[in-house]
Amino acid sequence: MWLIILIFAIAAVIGLTMAIAAFQGNFPPVPSAVLHGVLAATGLVLLLIAVFVQGATGAAAWALGFFLVAALGGFGMAFGFHARRKALPKGLVAGHAALAVIGFLLLLAGALKLV
Repeated sequence: MWLIILIFAIAAVIGLTMAIAAFQGNFPPVPSAVLHGVLAATGLVLLLIAVFVQGATGAAAWALGFFLVAALGGFGMAFGFHARRKALPKGLVAGHAALAVIGFLLLLAGALKLV
Protein backbone atom coordinates (compact mmCIF):
# COMPACT_ATOMS: atom_id res chain seq x y z
CA MET A 1 0.00 0.00 0.00
CA TRP A 2 2.91 2.33 0.68
CA LEU A 3 4.06 2.26 -2.94
CA ILE A 4 0.57 3.31 -4.03
CA ILE A 5 0.62 6.14 -1.50
CA LEU A 6 4.04 7.30 -2.73
CA ILE A 7 2.89 7.29 -6.36
CA PHE A 8 -0.23 9.28 -5.51
CA ALA A 9 1.85 11.70 -3.39
CA ILE A 10 4.17 12.45 -6.30
CA ALA A 11 1.17 12.87 -8.61
CA ALA A 12 -0.37 15.24 -6.03
CA VAL A 13 2.71 17.47 -5.89
CA ILE A 14 2.75 17.75 -9.67
CA GLY A 15 -1.01 18.37 -9.63
CA LEU A 16 -0.59 21.13 -7.06
CA THR A 17 1.93 22.93 -9.26
CA MET A 18 -0.49 22.69 -12.19
CA ALA A 19 -3.42 23.90 -10.08
CA ILE A 20 -1.40 26.90 -8.93
CA ALA A 21 -0.58 27.72 -12.54
CA ALA A 22 -4.24 27.37 -13.55
CA PHE A 23 -5.44 29.61 -10.70
CA GLN A 24 -2.83 32.22 -11.66
CA GLY A 25 -4.24 32.24 -15.19
CA ASN A 26 -1.31 30.37 -16.72
CA PHE A 27 -1.53 27.24 -18.85
CA PRO A 28 -0.08 24.21 -17.02
CA PRO A 29 2.85 22.65 -18.90
CA VAL A 30 1.90 19.63 -21.02
CA PRO A 31 4.79 17.45 -19.72
CA SER A 32 3.58 18.05 -16.16
CA ALA A 33 0.03 17.11 -17.13
CA VAL A 34 1.20 13.92 -18.85
CA LEU A 35 3.39 12.88 -15.91
CA HIS A 36 0.59 13.68 -13.44
CA GLY A 37 -1.85 11.58 -15.46
CA VAL A 38 0.52 8.64 -15.88
CA LEU A 39 1.37 8.57 -12.18
CA ALA A 40 -2.25 8.93 -11.09
CA ALA A 41 -3.36 6.22 -13.51
CA THR A 42 -0.60 3.92 -12.25
CA GLY A 43 -1.66 4.51 -8.65
CA LEU A 44 -5.28 3.93 -9.61
CA VAL A 45 -4.51 0.61 -11.35
CA LEU A 46 -2.46 -0.57 -8.37
CA LEU A 47 -5.25 0.44 -5.99
CA LEU A 48 -7.80 -1.39 -8.16
CA ILE A 49 -5.62 -4.50 -7.89
CA ALA A 50 -5.30 -4.06 -4.12
CA VAL A 51 -9.06 -3.78 -3.67
CA PHE A 52 -10.37 -6.28 -6.21
CA VAL A 53 -7.58 -8.87 -6.34
CA GLN A 54 -5.98 -8.69 -2.91
CA GLY A 55 -9.22 -7.90 -1.08
CA ALA A 56 -8.31 -4.58 0.53
CA THR A 57 -11.40 -3.13 2.19
CA GLY A 58 -12.45 -0.17 4.32
CA ALA A 59 -10.51 3.01 3.73
CA ALA A 60 -8.77 1.64 0.63
CA ALA A 61 -12.11 0.86 -1.02
CA TRP A 62 -13.49 4.28 -0.15
CA ALA A 63 -10.29 5.93 -1.41
CA LEU A 64 -10.68 4.02 -4.67
CA GLY A 65 -14.16 5.50 -5.12
CA PHE A 66 -12.94 9.05 -4.59
CA PHE A 67 -9.95 8.52 -6.88
CA LEU A 68 -12.18 7.08 -9.62
CA VAL A 69 -14.44 10.15 -9.58
CA ALA A 70 -11.38 12.43 -9.47
CA ALA A 71 -9.96 10.54 -12.44
CA LEU A 72 -13.11 11.22 -14.45
CA GLY A 73 -12.66 14.93 -13.80
CA GLY A 74 -8.97 14.73 -14.66
CA PHE A 75 -9.71 12.89 -17.87
CA GLY A 76 -12.31 15.52 -18.77
CA MET A 77 -9.88 18.35 -18.10
CA ALA A 78 -7.07 16.67 -20.02
CA PHE A 79 -9.03 15.98 -23.18
CA GLY A 80 -11.79 18.57 -22.98
CA PHE A 81 -9.63 21.56 -22.16
CA HIS A 82 -5.89 20.97 -21.84
CA ALA A 83 -5.47 19.11 -25.16
CA ARG A 84 -7.44 21.85 -26.88
CA ARG A 85 -5.31 24.58 -25.25
CA LYS A 86 -8.37 26.00 -23.45
CA ALA A 87 -8.22 27.48 -19.97
CA LEU A 88 -9.04 24.95 -17.28
CA PRO A 89 -12.27 25.75 -15.40
CA LYS A 90 -11.23 26.69 -11.87
CA GLY A 91 -14.24 24.92 -10.35
CA LEU A 92 -13.35 21.68 -12.10
CA VAL A 93 -9.72 22.02 -11.01
CA ALA A 94 -10.81 22.59 -7.39
CA GLY A 95 -13.31 19.72 -7.46
CA HIS A 96 -10.78 17.33 -8.99
CA ALA A 97 -8.21 18.31 -6.36
CA ALA A 98 -10.68 18.05 -3.46
CA LEU A 99 -11.77 14.54 -4.47
CA ALA A 100 -8.18 13.40 -4.94
CA VAL A 101 -7.09 14.86 -1.58
CA ILE A 102 -9.98 13.10 0.20
CA GLY A 103 -9.02 9.85 -1.52
CA PHE A 104 -5.38 10.31 -0.57
CA LEU A 105 -6.15 11.08 3.06
CA LEU A 106 -8.45 8.05 3.30
CA LEU A 107 -5.76 5.83 1.80
CA LEU A 108 -3.11 7.22 4.14
CA ALA A 109 -5.37 6.94 7.20
CA GLY A 110 -6.12 3.33 6.31
CA ALA A 111 -2.44 2.49 5.85
CA LEU A 112 -1.65 4.09 9.23
CA LYS A 113 -4.58 2.18 10.76
CA LEU A 114 -6.25 5.39 11.88
CA VAL A 115 -9.62 4.26 10.46
